[in-house]
Amino acid sequence: MSKRKSLYTKHGDTGDTNLLYGGRVSKASLQCEAYGAVDEATSALGLARALSGDLVIQSTLKAIEIDLFTVAAELATDPKKYQMFKKYFRPVTAEMTHHVETLIDDFQAKTDLPRSFIIPGGSTASAAIDLGRTTIRRAERNTVRLAAHSKLANPEILKYLNRVGDLLFIIARYQDRDTLMEKLSDESPRVQ
Repeated sequence: MSKRKSLYTKHGDTGDTNLLYGGRVSKASLQCEAYGAVDEATSALGLARALSGDLVIQSTLKAIEIDLFTVAAELATDPKKYQMFKKYFRPVTAEMTHHVETLIDDFQAKTDLPRSFIIPGGSTASAAIDLGRTTIRRAERNTVRLAAHSKLANPEILKYLNRVGDLLFIIARYQDRDTLMEKLSDESPRVQ
């Protein structure tokens, strides 16, 4: 029987961690906050995918989860090592952002949105999607902070995260499309 490599390394016991392709930073650094929020969003979307019975939603969320691994890897790379990242990975591109915009348009065409505030929790699946959406918004804010400190090598990430937040909003509404209008007409405060 071969000896397995230990899952724990103890290298992070002092509160710092390795970046992709070299360098160490505090686990409280802007980079860790940004890619950590992306990781959290990916997990929330995995939960949402497991809870949704809709095959279109499941496949869309899985594709976004896969793309978010690219986002997290980029955010976990020191900008000085970005060329090394690009040697092995495809970075977030304008085409990826455009694809998300197309998905938003497609879901929006199939979803009637009420003219009222939407309170998350229409279903367990939509609640998990909304959790992913709000976590993506946090990742976006953290990425804005990275950019403000000249630590963001690819500004397309900001556009991509912004569009993914919008996509998740409409997917959550699409998830509840059969019950959204009747629930909201009874419960939600109206926007004047």
